[in-house]
Amino acid sequence: MYKYINVLTGIAVNKAGRWGISLAVVSFFLFILFEILQIVGVLDSYLIGLYYYLALPTLFVVGIALAIYGWFSYKKETGKSAEEILSERFDRNALKGGVTGSEIFHVILVLSTVSILFLGASTIRMLHYMDEPAFCGTACHSVMDPEWTAYQESPHSRVACVQCHVGEGLGALIDSKINGTWQMISVTFDLLQRPIPTPVHQLRPARETCEKCHWPDKFYGARTKTFVHYGFDENSTPKYTNLLLKVDAGAKAASSGIHWHVAKDNEVRYASVDDKREEIIWVEAKQKDGSYKRYQNKTLLDFANKDNGSVRVMDCVDCHNRVTHVYEDPSDAVDKRIRQGLLDRRLPYIKRISLDALTSLFTTHEKANKFIATKLRNFYAKNYPLVAASESNLIDKAIKTLQKTYRRNVHYEMNINWNSYPNHLGHRGNKEGCFRCHNPDMVDSEGNSIPHDCTMCHSISSYDSDSPFEFLKPVKKGEPEEAMHKYLQNEYLNSIH
Repeated sequence: MYKYINVLTGIAVNKAGRWGISLAVVSFFLFILFEILQIVGVLDSYLIGLYYYLALPTLFVVGIALAIYGWFSYKKETGKSAEEILSERFDRNALKGGVTGSEIFHVILVLSTVSILFLGASTIRMLHYMDEPAFCGTACHSVMDPEWTAYQESPHSRVACVQCHVGEGLGALIDSKINGTWQMISVTFDLLQRPIPTPVHQLRPARETCEKCHWPDKFYGARTKTFVHYGFDENSTPKYTNLLLKVDAGAKAASSGIHWHVAKDNEVRYASVDDKREEIIWVEAKQKDGSYKRYQNKTLLDFANKDNGSVRVMDCVDCHNRVTHVYEDPSDAVDKRIRQGLLDRRLPYIKRISLDALTSLFTTHEKANKFIATKLRNFYAKNYPLVAASESNLIDKAIKTLQKTYRRNVHYEMNINWNSYPNHLGHRGNKEGCFRCHNPDMVDSEGNSIPHDCTMCHSISSYDSDSPFEFLKPVKKGEPEEAMHKYLQNEYLNSIH
């Protein structure tokens, strides 16, 4: 170890060289120290990790460069050769063997090899570290906290962020790092938008991401789906709607189910007003002869000749645009938690009072938490004192559930409130989701509109029924009704989980 220290101090011929060697050595050992602390679990902050993974290797390179600069500037100032400088700073034994056989050369060769390996390993480790979901979600906490919160409760919580946002290949990796650099600048100088726009123009094609797991050739058949909604009456009475979703991708150039839109032989392309893809200007569907039939939006004729550079071929994310970072509708959020038993229907008007509490306006989460607690306790104390006394544990549980639900969906620091990010799956409003294209205003050259009948995509077995099993009947004459009822009951229970 002594000879390495001796060589390092010997080649640091001036102030710049000494600073450079010191910077390189300190950053090297600090990096090793931080890596050990992370492995043993002492260092668990991804923000600190970001700094040391980026800063320390950079300082190491700066130190090496400064040491080299110091050496050559000293040579230029003194006019001495490298051999003369070495002779001044080292004894004869260290210089024996010539330029390539001396002890100094061997030490410098070892140090150079260690430096190259260190930079390579630190770069690989940094890239791996920055690919972890926790890094994406917590390194820039105030900015990414809404996305990280929604991601952890999503169907894709076990899928790494980079699998959708980066994709495969060197080109995708380079693009993501360039984009990441701009994001760091935006966060540092507060240049970002609030809320952050959905990055639909930056996402990898669904063929390269979604279809790595969701095999399009297997989009066939139908699926039973049951929706449960609770009323605003005293008992928060449940109502059940049973649908048969036709998810079949369909045959070539034939309309046969929801996933027909993304079948390989049934290309659909469209143009929209902007990147939000909420206002559709025109839609074209591929015909059997290979031509395209266009449907023009009558209300957006001023955009009819929109630049073809904005034309998009429809894929998964045009409908499934919130498959991971899912922000809830407040009414659906309450219904879900009643169904899960987190909000108990033994509390009168629990649906109505919960929705009122969640949709009130606040400026901080502290004020929201206080309001939710006060509203529920006061309501039951005033209107149902016996319930307030006997079911106080249920009220406390409801308060905690609503506070958590509010925190999960509303993020003041990023200007995210209820329904800030529309979900295109389904059709809540007049021209939302499916109805962006399937509406009377989207017509062909003959004035015929794109079909928008409900039964194109699903069959409604029951609507707002009092019982989830109202539609159940034996399918074969003579088949025991009890056995069939039990079978479909199991199917129903599976469909709502």
